[in-house]
Amino acid sequence: MAPKTPIPFSEPPYLAGLPSPYYTSSHLRWQKACRLFIEENLLKHAIEWEKEETVPDSVFQKFAAANMLVPSLPAPLPVEWLKRLGVHEMLGGVKVEEWDYLHTAIYTDEMARSGLAGPSGSLTTGIAFGVPPILKFGNKQLKERFLPDLLLGKKRICIAITEPGAGSDVANIQTTAVKTEDGKHYIVNGTKKWITNGIWSEYASMAVRTGGPGPSGLSMLVVPLKGYPGVNMRRLKVAGQISAGTTFIELDDVQVPVENLIGEEGLGMRYIMTNFNHERLTIAIGVTRQARVALGAAFEYCMKREAFGKTLMDQPVVRHRLAKCGAELESQWAWVEQFVYQMTKLSKAEADVELGGLTALAKAQAGRVLDECARCAVLLFGGNGFTRSGQGELVEMIYREVPGARIPGGSEDVMMDLAVRQLVKNYQNKTKSLQRPSGDSKL
Repeated sequence: MAPKTPIPFSEPPYLAGLPSPYYTSSHLRWQKACRLFIEENLLKHAIEWEKEETVPDSVFQKFAAANMLVPSLPAPLPVEWLKRLGVHEMLGGVKVEEWDYLHTAIYTDEMARSGLAGPSGSLTTGIAFGVPPILKFGNKQLKERFLPDLLLGKKRICIAITEPGAGSDVANIQTTAVKTEDGKHYIVNGTKKWITNGIWSEYASMAVRTGGPGPSGLSMLVVPLKGYPGVNMRRLKVAGQISAGTTFIELDDVQVPVENLIGEEGLGMRYIMTNFNHERLTIAIGVTRQARVALGAAFEYCMKREAFGKTLMDQPVVRHRLAKCGAELESQWAWVEQFVYQMTKLSKAEADVELGGLTALAKAQAGRVLDECARCAVLLFGGNGFTRSGQGELVEMIYREVPGARIPGGSEDVMMDLAVRQLVKNYQNKTKSLQRPSGDSKL
């Protein structure tokens, strides 16, 4: 059977038959195997599960059993830990030691092919952003206690930073962790809000205040959640991504062993900011795919929908609308691909400095592109795009997810400001290092 020709804008160029300098045979093998698994085990029912507001737990178990949660971690993967746990390869025969950020990007892109962030987010958000602080900054005993169950999907974790009064303003976090007199426990009090996967999680990598005001007073703890004394959780119903399990957490004198401290007291802000880079890049990748799904659906619809005696595609104004969004979409994807490639060539320390601010900008721009493409799709679907059933139900659902792309992970205006401040800081540091010492007259 001849391969199916993709609808224009519905696939990234490398999957539409065009050459690319980025992808090796390893990446292409992974993409094929990844798509088959995700199509069968997630995408077939994604719309249904989003409407039901919950992805069955059996789906998480299937992904865990196939080691298909691990790819959501930052690249390179924790090879030593995975091999200790018996994980030597990903699907497609990709060895864990050859994994790079392009493999991660392919996974993130494929997981978003339903056009909806909720179903995939219900599976991966916790491990993607909750495990890395333990991996990167936890001491040996902390890793030994938690990583085996978390990496294999036997237990679940979430990242718990945001509070009712502190979102993008991380330095203003108010949840406190005060040591007991005997020094054996932290007593944690406060609230966390908009915590994805929280309702299903045994643990949270949580930002807490162990010291005075400001960023230097922040630390991170592994805080037990499900069924733990003093912890009360309830789901929040948000506009989109409903199945991802957005959660409100109340912490009332929660006793946490001091051994659950991640890294050192007072370095929480540094750990959080480092963690945000992976989160924002994966958001940019997934959101760009959501924009692609919306625009591809609109393109296909316009080729068959008739009005005024001809198809919508025969209307110049419709083609103009699609062209503008297509240019935005493919420019964004080209930037994301370039970004991910750079991640494969830079060390983590170099990437944090050189790309940290730009990661925020890529995330912000992805949300803007999704807004354009989803709005375009809704308008071109007309009444169908305004209806929660029928031909336009998917673009209607995607459009409701636009705020979820532009706010979580760092709201858009904060991201843009952060990007420019980081670029200025880098520029000043580099030019300062080139300046001649005062009083030095040598050429």
